[in-house]
Amino acid sequence: MQITKDLIEEHGLSPEEYQLIVDTIGRDPSITELGVFSVMWSEHCSYKSSKIHLKKLPTKGEQVIQGPGENAGVVDIGDGLAVCFKMESHNHPSFIEPFQGAATGVGGILRDVFTMGARPVANLNSLRFGSVENKRTSYLLSGAVAGIAGYGNCMGIPTVGGEAYFHESYDGNCLVNAMTAGIVKKDKIFLGFATGVGNPVMYVGSKTGRDGIHGATMASDVFGEGGEERRPTVQVGDPFTEKLLLEACLEVFKTDHIVGIQDMGAAGLTSSSVEMASRAGNGIEIDTSLVPMREEGMTPYEVLLSESQERMLIVARKGSEKAIAEIFEKWDLDACAIGTVTDTGRYVVKNDGEVVVDVPVTLLTDSAPEYERPSARPEWQDELQSLDTDKLEVPKDLNDTLLKVLSSPNIGSKHWIYRQYDHMVRTDTIVLPGSDSAVVRIKGTDKAIALTSDCNSRYCYLDPFTGGAIAVSEAARNISVSGAVPLALTDCLNFGNPERPEVMWQFEQAILGMKEACEKLSIPVVSGNVSLYNETSGKSIYPTPTIGMVGLIDDVKYHTTQWFRDEGDRIALLGPITDELGGSEYLKVNFGLDKGGAPMLDLDIEKRVQEACRDAIKSGIIKSAHDISDGGLAVAIAESCFTPSGSIGAEVKIDSAVRPDALLFGEGQSRILLSFDKAHEDKLKDIAGKAGVPFEVIGSVGGGKLKINSLIDINIDKIKQSWEEALSVLTK
Repeated sequence: MQITKDLIEEHGLSPEEYQLIVDTIGRDPSITELGVFSVMWSEHCSYKSSKIHLKKLPTKGEQVIQGPGENAGVVDIGDGLAVCFKMESHNHPSFIEPFQGAATGVGGILRDVFTMGARPVANLNSLRFGSVENKRTSYLLSGAVAGIAGYGNCMGIPTVGGEAYFHESYDGNCLVNAMTAGIVKKDKIFLGFATGVGNPVMYVGSKTGRDGIHGATMASDVFGEGGEERRPTVQVGDPFTEKLLLEACLEVFKTDHIVGIQDMGAAGLTSSSVEMASRAGNGIEIDTSLVPMREEGMTPYEVLLSESQERMLIVARKGSEKAIAEIFEKWDLDACAIGTVTDTGRYVVKNDGEVVVDVPVTLLTDSAPEYERPSARPEWQDELQSLDTDKLEVPKDLNDTLLKVLSSPNIGSKHWIYRQYDHMVRTDTIVLPGSDSAVVRIKGTDKAIALTSDCNSRYCYLDPFTGGAIAVSEAARNISVSGAVPLALTDCLNFGNPERPEVMWQFEQAILGMKEACEKLSIPVVSGNVSLYNETSGKSIYPTPTIGMVGLIDDVKYHTTQWFRDEGDRIALLGPITDELGGSEYLKVNFGLDKGGAPMLDLDIEKRVQEACRDAIKSGIIKSAHDISDGGLAVAIAESCFTPSGSIGAEVKIDSAVRPDALLFGEGQSRILLSFDKAHEDKLKDIAGKAGVPFEVIGSVGGGKLKINSLIDINIDKIKQSWEEALSVLTK
């Protein structure tokens, strides 16, 4: 087939990139080679626009066993065990076909974790959809949630936490970010290396079909109107087969047959084989005619680029082929040798013996284009950050305002979503969805891990640097209020078109903000994903650097939740009282504004507040701890009243000159709401004093109402009803 200008463009390559290929290999590529370059040099696989910025993030720490560059990150949790985790996006596929897009997103991230040798123990997700007025939002929400539930539930992996936000900036591009964590023995971690010249390369799992071809390229492009036309590029998942694949892999990991292993995710067989060879500094040779196929007449191009699900690539010890095949065949899965590891440094693909691809491995990986794209702060940023609160009249009825904020889909109960997930399977989930962090017990130990996902994209739109820092800080706060020490994070960096300078500026600033927070809080980045080109018809999403974080609780009996427990308990505010309204949900709900600066963040105070909270929890005197974030103080108090066993009231009095709506609904950072027995007040004051952080007892638990100063006085059941019905506008 002749390579034309239109064909090059269809493959997502620029004229300059194509010329680089020609100049390097000394000839025009074949159509199959063009397809291979298309996916390997796509934004999704090569990170060509983000690589130089990602290098700024801290990735090392004494707890880090495996950082970025592998299928997932791994951190030490003691007792010879480690936690393996990663977050990835499946945004474009989920917008086109929400059920399968979200389902295969879950399947892909599960494979990333169990290919490392870990048994998955928890799934989380972070979801973004368009405005509730958009007719498509309800369809996307219900489809994506059903896809997540369908895959995770069938796999027998609990979905234990997540978040969901709604905003008009996502009308044309929903975000589906999936996270999985697994437990692995430190001496049984498997990596994706094609080592050992002459070792066989084995294909295991499901057969290959035509689904998902060019999925990686599609994920590296903007949408125009009618993005649904790309439906054929969305993969189709089968969780029952993946369950078999999981168990087969865990069984073969108990042998000494495996040299390296990688899942076939984005770009399928191409990326898995190329990346394994690249990591090992070797070459690899495969024959597509040996690949098990479920459709007739598939070309090498289609076999290499298919993103059919539930497949793995294994580099085995020579002579182990039969033993490996027997294990996978026992689980009703295909397993066969399709190639060998070579010392040529070349990626060679044959079809029934005929060479169809022959290029240097490093040209596909290390030599992929790397761009430092133009970056510029947009002219409209100053206007965006300007907010004259003197022109905003304080509502006369703040009871009604509280009801409006609590009934916002961004604040209200997400029970409709997480009730569809099985969060108790495997019986290790201690804290169910609904609190700041999920907590999952580590079998055979007294330990547990806390898990959360977090990002406020409105902050990142108003001030990308501070928004990025807050995303890290708030995730860490969610972990800390559960009683855990933050260990490390994974990220999913969702942005618009990087070829637009203002988007590149947002990306660059968010990375720098994340870097500063990670360094101050000693939280390394061990894995992650970049999703760019989240834009439709020139309209970009709000910058959304989603953070997934894992923390460790040494003794699970000290885990803490956000809910008040007993009548008469004292309520305290740990952290400063702030006078801010910028970027708040209150401002959006009440005035329709996304304006002002992001809330101020002092990372020194943030660090000390979190340390004081953890010290207090570990001393055994804290009954509940809740991060004050979206919706502000009034919402945090109300959420603490909505306990799983019913509602309990609270009465709060705060002596402050802050304007009433800012006191109630401002989203100032570095604040935690605590409850405790009054007998422990002095001890708690002492802990806060030694940490050098503000501490004030502001009220008590009890009664049937929520009362805050003379501003709020309302029946607790009434506000809970508003909170519980927040998603009803989308789920009727």
